[in-house]
Amino acid sequence: MSAESQLAALSLVLPPAPKPVAVYKPLVVFGNAAYVSGHGPVRTDGTLITGVVGKDLDLDAGKAAARQVGLAILATLRSQLGSLDKVKRVVKTLGMVNSAADFYDHPKVINGCSELFAEIWGPENGIGARSAIGMGPLPGNIPVEIEVIFELH
Repeated sequence: MSAESQLAALSLVLPPAPKPVAVYKPLVVFGNAAYVSGHGPVRTDGTLITGVVGKDLDLDAGKAAARQVGLAILATLRSQLGSLDKVKRVVKTLGMVNSAADFYDHPKVINGCSELFAEIWGPENGIGARSAIGMGPLPGNIPVEIEVIFELH
């Protein structure tokens, strides 16, 4: 099943593709790779999920925020490439979690995005190399920021 068909089959609704808030491009194609800049958790109404994971948000809410980041990334891919079907596979994901000092489950949070991509492209093509790290404040107090490199057909 194609990525676009899978998105429809899952009845997923994409938020609006986020516009840059500083000096960068949301996506750059280089050869057969698409480098997607860091995205935050944009809701379908265009607002952002905010909060610190382990303080304002629990693990499940952090994971849901990471899934929402994945949906925002899908919106950017569709907006910039014309179709999710132009993506062959996920190559590398970097997930950054705005976390409390005593929160250590960053990989479990970023699973929200990784599981979404596996649903869209399947486990073979939807799961790539990955890093999940905790850090201090993220822009706008968002709980998760994720950037991804995709291989294109």
